[in-house]
Amino acid sequence: MLTGAAPSTVEGYSIYSNIKDGKASIEHQIEINVVDLFDVQSNKDISLEEIMDGLRYVMEYRIKGGRFPSLDYDIMKRLADGLLMNMGNVEKKGRFREALSEEADAAFQLFGEFIVEVQEFRQAVGEKPVSDLRHALKIDVRCGPGSTVQQQQSAVALIALLASIYPQFSDWKELVKKGGHSDVQKFMKEHANFVQAAKMPEIGGMILAPQALCFDRRIKRCLKMYRTNLETGLPSEAIPALQEHYGRNILPEPPRTSNFKMLWTQLTDFIVLLLIAVAILLGAMKDFIPMGVLLVVVAMNTVIGFTQEYKAAKALDALTKLSVPKAQEGESIPADLRLAEVSQLEIIESILTGESVPVSKDPKEIKTLTRKLPLGDCKGNAFMSTVVAKGRGKAIVVRTGKLTEMGKISAAISSHGKTLTPVQRKLALLGKILVVFAILLCGAMGGIMIGRGNPVGESLKVAMSLAVSVIPEGLGVRRMASRQAIVRTLPAVETLGSVTYICSDKTGTLTEGKMGAAELWTSDGAAFGFTESTSLDPNKGDVVFKDKQDGAPRVVEKSIESVPPQMLISLMVSSLCNNSSVVKKEKEHGDETITPIGNETSSDISPTTDAAETVDEWKGVGDPTEVALVVAAQKAGFPKAFFHDLGYKRIYEQAFDSERKVMSVVYEAPLSRGADQDNGSNKHFEFVLAKGAPEEILNRCVGFLPAISTDSVATPLDILKPSEHDFAQPVTEEFYDTVTEASGRMADNGLRVLGLAYKRVKVNGGGVLNTDVGDGLDDINRTKDVKEVPAPTFKPTKVDLMTAANVAQIEDDDDEEIPPGYAESELVFLGLIGLIDPARAGVQESVRICKSAGISVVMITGDHIKTASAIARELGILEEGGRAIKGEELDLLSEQAIAELKPFPSVFARVSPDNKLKLVTALQSRGDSVAMTGDGVNDAPAIKAANVGVAMGIAGTDITKQAADIVLANDNFNTIVAAVEEGRRVFDNILKFIVYLLSCNCAEIFLFLLCACVGVELPFTVTMILWANIIADVPPAMALGVEPAEPGLMDRKPRSLKQGIVTRTSLAVILFQSLSMTLMTFGVYMWADRSTETSEHYAQSEAFAFLTTLQLLQGFLSRTMRASVFKTRFFGNRWMIYGVALSLVLMILGIYVPGLNKVLDLVPVYGLTWAKVVVGCVILVTLSELEKMLLRWKGWSI
Repeated sequence: MLTGAAPSTVEGYSIYSNIKDGKASIEHQIEINVVDLFDVQSNKDISLEEIMDGLRYVMEYRIKGGRFPSLDYDIMKRLADGLLMNMGNVEKKGRFREALSEEADAAFQLFGEFIVEVQEFRQAVGEKPVSDLRHALKIDVRCGPGSTVQQQQSAVALIALLASIYPQFSDWKELVKKGGHSDVQKFMKEHANFVQAAKMPEIGGMILAPQALCFDRRIKRCLKMYRTNLETGLPSEAIPALQEHYGRNILPEPPRTSNFKMLWTQLTDFIVLLLIAVAILLGAMKDFIPMGVLLVVVAMNTVIGFTQEYKAAKALDALTKLSVPKAQEGESIPADLRLAEVSQLEIIESILTGESVPVSKDPKEIKTLTRKLPLGDCKGNAFMSTVVAKGRGKAIVVRTGKLTEMGKISAAISSHGKTLTPVQRKLALLGKILVVFAILLCGAMGGIMIGRGNPVGESLKVAMSLAVSVIPEGLGVRRMASRQAIVRTLPAVETLGSVTYICSDKTGTLTEGKMGAAELWTSDGAAFGFTESTSLDPNKGDVVFKDKQDGAPRVVEKSIESVPPQMLISLMVSSLCNNSSVVKKEKEHGDETITPIGNETSSDISPTTDAAETVDEWKGVGDPTEVALVVAAQKAGFPKAFFHDLGYKRIYEQAFDSERKVMSVVYEAPLSRGADQDNGSNKHFEFVLAKGAPEEILNRCVGFLPAISTDSVATPLDILKPSEHDFAQPVTEEFYDTVTEASGRMADNGLRVLGLAYKRVKVNGGGVLNTDVGDGLDDINRTKDVKEVPAPTFKPTKVDLMTAANVAQIEDDDDEEIPPGYAESELVFLGLIGLIDPARAGVQESVRICKSAGISVVMITGDHIKTASAIARELGILEEGGRAIKGEELDLLSEQAIAELKPFPSVFARVSPDNKLKLVTALQSRGDSVAMTGDGVNDAPAIKAANVGVAMGIAGTDITKQAADIVLANDNFNTIVAAVEEGRRVFDNILKFIVYLLSCNCAEIFLFLLCACVGVELPFTVTMILWANIIADVPPAMALGVEPAEPGLMDRKPRSLKQGIVTRTSLAVILFQSLSMTLMTFGVYMWADRSTETSEHYAQSEAFAFLTTLQLLQGFLSRTMRASVFKTRFFGNRWMIYGVALSLVLMILGIYVPGLNKVLDLVPVYGLTWAKVVVGCVILVTLSELEKMLLRWKGWSI
C-alpha cells in the first residue's frame, strides 16, 4: 500500500491527529470492540452503532495507510468472525419491507478495509469456506432491488478484492447466490472503476472519535481525539456539525401521560361506568337519594385514583429534572467529562453511587483491560448531574445526552415498567369477580321477581340496588390494591409480607457502613487490635497488643519511647500514605467551626474539658478505607500532625490505580532538630512509604523489618534515617509463606487487607541506600512511538478543517519520568493491616427470624468475595454448604441459568447494578417474590423491577427513593424485617377486611334471594340497602385495616404467589358467617307480624336493626381469623370501638329521628326487637367461636 504526506490547511496545520499509539494499544482497542461484537445481541447496554463507530475510528486514524500492516492473528480472526456475524442485520423499511441496516453496511465496509490493510486479517479470511462467506456477505442483497449506490460499489469492490487476493475465490460467482449473478454482473460493469482499484470505496460523512469515558487515555491524546483545546475549546462554526453527529446534550424524555388522560382513564373504568349507569337509571325512576349516594362514590373513586396515578409518575419526572440540576453546594457537571486539569477537585457522586463522601479526582489515565470500570474507580472522569464539592478543574466533554451514565439510567427506568405486586393482581381479579357476581345477581333477582308477577320497573330497581351493594366492595378491593383506602402504612408493605427473598446490600444495611481497623500484623509476627475502631473520635479507643503466650490483650502506651518500632512505622504508613482526613465540628452556643485534624497539633485532640459548652462531632473526609487508616494511627496517638510537627513533608506521590494496586508517597524529613541540626549540605533525608494489595506489596519487597530491640535505636523513627547499618533482612520463601498465611487468615475473617512497606532513598530520588541497583533505568523498556500518517485517500471534512488548529497546537506527551529512587521497588515489608465494616447489632437475630419465616436472605455487595462471605457467615446468611458467587461469574450466566442454580447463592460479591437487575428477573422467573435494596441512581432499575423496592433513607438518592416502594429511614436491615412483619399484619387485615365485607353483603344477598324465592315482601327498601352499606361496612372495615398483629406472625411461611386472596377455607368461612346472619334475620322477619302496611314497615325496620347489629358485631369477631375473640384485648383496637360506636349511633338516629327515618323508609322499633337482637348476638358469637375452634383443630389457614 502507498502512503502519502499529511494534507494541510492553508494555515499550514496538519488536519490529522498526531496520536502516538503502539501496536499493543491498537490491538487492545480492537479487542474491546471484538468482545462487544459477540455480546451485542444479548447485552442491551451495548450498541452496534457504537461498536462500528469505534472500529471505524481505529481504522481511519490508526491503521489505514499502511501504519500497522501486521496485528495479532487471534484478534484478527475473531474480528473477522464478528464482522461477518453482524453483516446481515436488517431494519424495517415500511410495513412489509426490510433492508440492511447502516451498521451492517459499516461492518461490510470494515471487512474489506481490514483485508486491504492487515496481513493477519487477510489470512483469517482466506481460511473461511466459500459457503460461509456467501451466506454472510449477502452480495445478492447488496446488488439487488432497492440497494443503494454505496452498497453496490462496496459489494463489487469486495468481490474484486477477494477474487484478486485469494485463488480459492477467483470465481466470484461462488461468492454470490445464483439468483443474484445477473444483478452483480450488471453493477460490476457500472462501477468498473471500483473493480479495477482493488480497494473499498470511501464512506461519506464525518469520522469522529466515538463517545467514551477514555479513562485509559492520556489527556493530550484525548484532546487530539476530540479535536479540541483546553484554552479556547471548539470553534463556534464546528459546533452545529458536531451536535448533528453526536446529538444534543439532553436526556430522553420519558413517556408521559397527560393529566386529562389520567382523569379520563379513571372515569372510563368499567366499574365506574357501571355505577354511573345505575345512578342514571335510579334518577330516571326518581330515586334521587340512592342516585346521589352512587355519584358521591364515583366522585371519590375518581379523585383518589387520579391522585395515586399522578404521584406514581413522579419517579420519571424527578429523573428528567436531573438533566438541569440545581446544586446548592457547588456547580453541577453538565455532561460526562474526561478531566484534564484539577486543583484539589472533589466531586459528590452520591446521585450515581450512593456514597455521600466527595471523591478526589486525578486526571492520570487508568490502565485496564476492559472498557467497563466501576464508576467509583473512574478518578479521571466526572459525570452528568454530580456536584463539585470543592476545588476546580478543566475537562473534555466525552459523552452527552443519552450516552451519559444518567442517560442510560433514564432509558432503563423509562423502558422497564413497574411490575404489579402479587397482592395488586389478586385484589384486582377479586374486584372483577365481584362485578361479574353483581351483574349475575342483578339478572337473577330481577328474573325471580318478574317471574312472580312483580312490576318490571320495581323488580329492576331492587335488583340494581342489590348489585350496588356489591359493586362498591369491588371498588374498595381495587382501592386496597393501590394501598390508600385501608392500608395507611408504607407503600407495598403488604407485598413485603409475602416476599420469599430479601436481596440486601451489605454496606450500611447489614453492616454499620463504617470502616474500622480490626487488626495490625507486623513483620516480626506481632498482632495488634483496635478498640472502638469505627468511632471517628481519636480520643476513644486504643491499640492493644495481642500476647500469643497468655492471650491477654495489653493496651499499648501512646508514647514514642514505648511503642514497638514495627507498629509505629506501619501506622505512619497508614497515616501519611493517605489523602483522607478526619475533621472536627465544634458547636459552641449554636456556632459551628470545622477543624481538620491533620493540620492541628497533637495537643489539640485532648478530651474536651467543658462538655456543656462544646459538643464535638467527627466526620471523615475522603475514601472510607483511607479514613479508617487515618483513625487507626490517631488511636495509637500518632496523627498526621505528629509527623508534620517533626518536619516531615510530602514531596512526591504515585496515586493508586487498578493495574498497580499500590499507592506510594515520598517524604523528606530533617536529619536533626533545633540547635543540633546538621550544618552540612544534606540537611534532610527521604523515604518512600507504600500501601496496597498484600501480594503486590510483597512482590515489590526485597527485605522485611525483623524484631528490633529498643536499645538498637534512639527512637523507632531512626530506622528511616540514612545509616551504615541496615535493619532489614532479605525476604525468604519462609517469610513469603508466613505473610501469605497471615493475609489469608485475615481475609477469611472478613477483613479487607492492605500491605505496608517503606524504603530509604537518596536525596532527590537518586536511588536506594546501601544497594548496587544504580538508577534503575536499565529495567525500563520503552517502545518507540509510531507517528500516524493519514491515509492518502481520506478526504478531510469541514469539521477536520475547522479543528485542525487545535490538533496542531498539542505536543506529543510522554509517560511521566519517575525518579529511580522513588520507584515502587526494592521495598522493605512492614506488615498487614486489616479493615472491617462490622455487622450491625441485631442483624444476626433478624436473619434468624427471616429463616424461621421462610424467607431467604441474600447479601449483595461490591466487596471482595472473601470479605463478603466472612460477614455472611457471621450473620448466619451463608451456612454450611452455602454458595457465594462473583459478579463476573454472573455476567456469564443467562437469567434462566441463574434461576436454576442449586444451591442458590446466598452471597453475590463484586456485583454491578446490571447484575442486580438480572438477579431480580431471574428470581421472579422461578416464581419468587423479591425485595431489593439500593441507594444509588444506578440501582433504580433493579428497585423498580423488584416486587418490592427498598431505598435507603440516609444514603439513598431522591430518584431511588421515588422509584422504590419502601424507604428505610435508618438504612437498617432490622427495619426491613420489622417491615416484613408489618406487611404480614397488613395482609392479614386485608383478608379480614375482605372476609368481613363479603360475609355482611352476602348475608343481605342471600336474605333477599330467600325472600324472593318464598314470595314474601323484601325486607329492605332500596334506600335501606344503601344506608346499611354505608353505616355497617365502612367504619368497621376501616378499623380492621389498623388491627394490631396477631401472635406468631413470623412463624408462618410466606403465602404462595399462586394462592388467591379468597381460598377454599376463607370462602367456606364467608358462606358460614353470611348464612348464619341470613337465617337468623330471615327467622326474625318471618316471625314478625306483616298483616298490615304499618306492621310490614315495622317488620322491615326490625329486620334492618337486627341484621345491621349482627354485621357490626361481626366486625369485632373478625379481629381474629382463627384465635378466639376472647383472647384479644378489647381495647387493643380503639378504632374498632370508635367505628362500631359511630355506626350504632347512625343506625339509631336513622330509626328514631323524625324526618330522617322517613327519608330512610324506617320506623321506630321497641324493646322486644332489641331483645331479639341480643339473643341473635349471643348465637352469632357462639357460632363464630365454634367455627374458629374447628379451624384450629384441623390446622386450616384462611
